Amino acid sequence: MSDTSRTTPPDLSVQPGVSVQHDAAATTAHRPDLVRQVVVAVSAVVAVVGSAIGSGAFGGTPIAEAGGGALSAEATLVAPDGPAFGIWSLIYLGLVAYAVWQALPAQRTDPRQRRIGWLAAASLVLNAVWILVAQAGYVAASAVIIVGLLVVLVAILARLVRSAPASRTEGLLVDGSFGLYAGWVSAATIANIAAALVDAGVTQGVLGADTWGVFVTAVAAGVGTYVASVTRGSFGYGGALTWGLVWIAVGRTSGPDSSATVVVGAGLAAAIVAAATLIARAGRLRS
Repeated sequence: MSDTSRTTPPDLSVQPGVSVQHDAAATTAHRPDLVRQVVVAVSAVVAVVGSAIGSGAFGGTPIAEAGGGALSAEATLVAPDGPAFGIWSLIYLGLVAYAVWQALPAQRTDPRQRRIGWLAAASLVLNAVWILVAQAGYVAASAVIIVGLLVVLVAILARLVRSAPASRTEGLLVDGSFGLYAGWVSAATIANIAAALVDAGVTQGVLGADTWGVFVTAVAAGVGTYVASVTRGSFGYGGALTWGLVWIAVGRTSGPDSSATVVVGAGLAAAIVAAATLIARAGRLRS
C-alpha cells in the first residue's frame, strides 16, 4: 500500500525556465550599469581623439597658436610654461587605464563606479569640447567650458572621498587619475580665465599685472590647501596643481613677460599646496 500521507516537495532546481528567467532578470537589472561602462569607454576614446586634434596631429592649428596665441605659454603672467603641458600625456594615460578597468565585469555594480561613472564620461566629453572650442579661437567660450569641467571634476572628487578605494589598483586608476586630472584643470582654469580677460581687453586695473598675478596664485594656494584637507592629501590633485604653479613661476623667470614678483608668488603658492598635501596625507596615515 502506498503512503499517501507523505508529500514530496517540488524540486525547483529542475523546473524548466527558472534559471533562464533568473539570468534574464539579472541582465535587465544590470543593463544601466553596462550602458554606463560603455559610455565611459567611448568618452575616453573621444577625449583622446580630441587631444590629438588639439595638438595639431591631424593638421589643425595647435591650441597654443589658436586665437592669436591667447592660450599660449606667454599670453599672461599666470600661464604655465610650455613644458608644463606635458602632464596631459600622463593624465590621458591614467584616464584610458581607468576607462578600461571600469569596463571590467567586476566593476559593473561597484558603488563607487556607479557614483562617478556618468560624471567621468561628462568630464571626458567636456575635455574634447574644450579643445575644439579653444582651437576654433573662442577664448571666452573655452573659459566657460573649462570652468564647467572643473565643477564636474570637483563633484567626482567629492563623491570619491565618501569611501576608500577597495584596492591599490582602484586607488591609483580612479582616485589617482581623477585627482591628477582635477589638479591640472584647476591650474589650467586660472590661465584660461586670465587669457579670456586679456583677450576681451580687460586690464588688471589699479592692482597692476604683477599684483594681480600674485593674487591669482594665492587663490590657487587657498583652493589647493582646502582640497588637500577634504581629500586627506590627494597626491594626484596636490601634485598636479603644484606642478602647474611651479611652471607658472618658471615661465616668469625670463622673456618679455618675466616678473620676479609672480615668480615669488607662484613659488610660494606651490610650496604651500605641496606642504598642505603632505601634512594632510600624514594625518590620514596616522588615523
